[in-house]
Amino acid sequence: MGDMSITKKILLYIENNLDKELSLKKIAKELSYSKFYIARTFKDNTGTTLYKYIQGRRLDEAARKLAETKQPIVEIAFEAGYSSQQAFTRSFRCTYICTPQQYRRIGIFTPKQSRIHMGIRRQPVIFLFRPAGGRIAA
Repeated sequence: MGDMSITKKILLYIENNLDKELSLKKIAKELSYSKFYIARTFKDNTGTTLYKYIQGRRLDEAARKLAETKQPIVEIAFEAGYSSQQAFTRSFRCTYICTPQQYRRIGIFTPKQSRIHMGIRRQPVIFLFRPAGGRIAA
């Protein structure tokens, strides 16, 4: 149970500092845990590495800005933590299967790496459909 609250702290720290430099070393120092413990705990509780999660969240924020603002792509790239527009474009294309410019033209934000919410109970979803006999099944 303690590992889950640490993961919540990590997630909260990431979300509050997404626009800043985020490294495993910095997060571990800020939360007063070893970087190895932080990395292992995060992966065990979320199923993804810290690096992939941060990269995905930053790309999601970049995609939102592309769809909803007129901010230059190069500015969005730097804000997302990329050292060049070319590096950003390569990474964006791998995730979104199109270039940032094409994504902007489409203008619809679709997140690929949604925020992870720890400790939220979700109600089960029941799908109702009509089989061939006309009766409703649950």
